[in-house]
Amino acid sequence: MEVQGKVKMVGETQTFGNNGFRKREVVVTTEEQYPQHIMVEFVQDKCDLLNSFQVGQDVKISINLRGREWVNPQGETKYFNSIQGWRIENLQAAAPSGSAPMPPADAFEPATNLKEEDHDDLPF
Repeated sequence: MEVQGKVKMVGETQTFGNNGFRKREVVVTTEEQYPQHIMVEFVQDKCDLLNSFQVGQDVKISINLRGREWVNPQGETKYFNSIQGWRIENLQAAAPSGSAPMPPADAFEPATNLKEEDHDDLPF
């Protein structure tokens, strides 16, 4: 699944417990009739994927929906969902680096200096 929109917030990496569990959150605002602010969490080594992203960038995030069950001390069962990101891509077009546009085909002159011995050996 994917979420696409504009980065609204990139959180700091948080570390939990003695085992060093890491989590980092990003909020993306979708661009539709009723924009949604979707919080996506990146965990463990995926936290570093957010290092190069900033507020205002258009992104596409590949996500997994996660769900878990928890029974509280009173015996009630509760359910929780999370949106976990595993890839993020910048959607803003990168400007070509010094490459000139290709001229139209009619800007080229046909070859006139062909010799009979320069035959085409392509099989088609």
